Parts: sequence; structure tokens; C-alpha cells
Amino acid sequence: MVSLDTIFDLLSEERRRYVLYYLKEQDGPVSVTELTEAVADREKVSSPEDVPDETLERIDVSLRHNHVPKTTDAKFVEYDRADGVIRLRDSPPEFEALVTIAEIIENPDTDE
Repeated sequence: MVSLDTIFDLLSEERRRYVLYYLKEQDGPVSVTELTEAVADREKVSSPEDVPDETLERIDVSLRHNHVPKTTDAKFVEYDRADGVIRLRDSPPEFEALVTIAEIIENPDTDE
């Protein structure tokens, strides 16, 4: 199991939490582009089709250069920088439980 400090560090940034919430819901790898759109939607920037390109670009850059690489501190998060895809692989139930709890606290109106 990854250390509790590592998990809390991963959960300490809003955008990184959104990345983890999204990855937890997926069955396989996702592109950083897809992840960028999901994070923009979570941030309620505007409706997905109305998000300005410059906003998507800023989110994309922050994900590629900061948040996505940081998530690999958890050994079960894999990021293939060359292909631009990220995935959770065999994450421990304790990690999934903490991420789920964080999401419920952050979004109490969602049906988890």
C-alpha cells in the first residue's frame, strides 16, 4: 500500500483530485486530452462545448506538466508520456476507498 502521506498529498490539490476521480471511474487508459475535458467539466468552467480553447490549453498544460506526473507517486498510476495516456492499474481497495470518500465529501449531491 502506498503511504497515507502520499495519498493525502495526491488529494491535496483540487485538479489532481478530479484526475483521480475520473480515473477511478474508467476501465482502461484515458488520453490526457480526454482527461483535460473531464477536468474542465468538473471545474464547471462552462458547458463542455463552450470551454474556450485557451482554457483547455491551460488545463492540459497543468495536467501534463504537474498533476499527471505527480499522480505516479502512487505506483499503481501509470502515465505513458509518449502516448499521452494515463491509467489506474490494480489500485488497492484502501486507495479507492479514500478517493471515493474525498469525492463524496467534495460533491455530496452526487450518487456514488
